[in-house]
Amino acid sequence: MTEPSSDDDRTFRRETERVVNEIAQRLRTLDAGVSWFSGLAPRRQQMVLQEVAGYAMQAHITAADGRVGVARSGVKPTANPSVMICMDPPRYGFAGLPSAEHVKAFRVLVSVFAVADTRRRERHCKGTCGHAWHNLPAATDQP
Repeated sequence: MTEPSSDDDRTFRRETERVVNEIAQRLRTLDAGVSWFSGLAPRRQQMVLQEVAGYAMQAHITAADGRVGVARSGVKPTANPSVMICMDPPRYGFAGLPSAEHVKAFRVLVSVFAVADTRRRERHCKGTCGHAWHNLPAATDQP
């Protein structure tokens, strides 16, 4: 079996960016995003968790965002990913969690990112934003 090319990795990162931002902007449901994530190979899941953790850091999430996001995620507040994201400062080692916790970690990370990113879109980017990921077209028939 061959390793994916860097072009494949770039394409996959763009797909991840699109899916996560569609969830954050309510153009795709969290459950649909989880279905997409669950269909990935374990190595790809780790890549997504690393990527989304980076998005969360860039969105400057807070412990308060963590609590709101965990409540939205459907993951118990006592689960490892929930505890990690609610720390002050948040911990980001989600890709290092056991694979059995990857779906929970995805749900938590995307939900918390959605909280912080919505705040950024409303406060800092409203009407002046040039970020392509903040200006996604309306959903068509996304799974």
